[in-house]
Amino acid sequence: MLDYEGRVFRPPSEAYSLIVQVTIGCSHNKCTFCDMYKEKKFRVRPLSEVKRDFDDARRMYRRVERIFLADGDALMCQSAHMAEILRYIKELFPECERVTSYGSPASILVKKQEELDLLHELGLQMIYLGVESGSDEVLRRVNKGETAEEIIHAGMMVKKAGMKLSVTCIAGLGSTELSEEHAVKTAAALSRMKPDYIGLLTLLFELETPLMRDWREGRFYLMNPVEIAQETLTLLEHIDAEGSVFRANHASNYVNLAGTLNRDREAMCQKLRQALAGKVQFKDERYRAR
Repeated sequence: MLDYEGRVFRPPSEAYSLIVQVTIGCSHNKCTFCDMYKEKKFRVRPLSEVKRDFDDARRMYRRVERIFLADGDALMCQSAHMAEILRYIKELFPECERVTSYGSPASILVKKQEELDLLHELGLQMIYLGVESGSDEVLRRVNKGETAEEIIHAGMMVKKAGMKLSVTCIAGLGSTELSEEHAVKTAAALSRMKPDYIGLLTLLFELETPLMRDWREGRFYLMNPVEIAQETLTLLEHIDAEGSVFRANHASNYVNLAGTLNRDREAMCQKLRQALAGKVQFKDERYRAR
């Protein structure tokens, strides 16, 4: 049986992937909005443990087509360590079609471009990167740990290596005070990176976080569905990311959107305008959960 420490977090598109922890937890783990990995102390798992999990999986599963390397920042391990894991996957699972992982901006930026190039050559096909916002002030307030320019550079390094880039941003993260700046500057960041996939979530409080405490104590305003729809409309009106698949269909979103930029941008904008005019119903709060 595979070892797995703590709660499992993975992108929606990895629902049917083999998930193996290369690292435990998140290397930063200080974002004020995030409740993931809080029970874990970040560490890199020894190669022997990781290989044992893959050996167990090979005995358990006849065919493994997709593999997701967990936890929140598998890319933070040294390139040689990751390269050995990717070589082992190639040897053990020749039928595997896709290997992916989360990557923080820090874990990407600490590597040379040639190292990322090599990891792609060895089979790492896509990185999931949390952009959150293109506004430096929003990033500072939520303690993201990097500037917008650093995050953009990290995303561009991933694409230069030949990997696919899937990013997430969070509507409402700047509250009403920074809403327009958050939307416009996030659109600018996405326009420069031109990710293969863009996922827009909406800020939601479930488990205790520093930002949730700020909200409860009146220091942070949680935007309502109308305000979120207007912010999302502003983002879409300013974005230029030809070919990027855009999704705002997470459980947290008040209005589900799906399309490919820039082709479907106007249709998605029109749906938001209809929601603002009361012609499209916002999702009920009872159904907004992860």
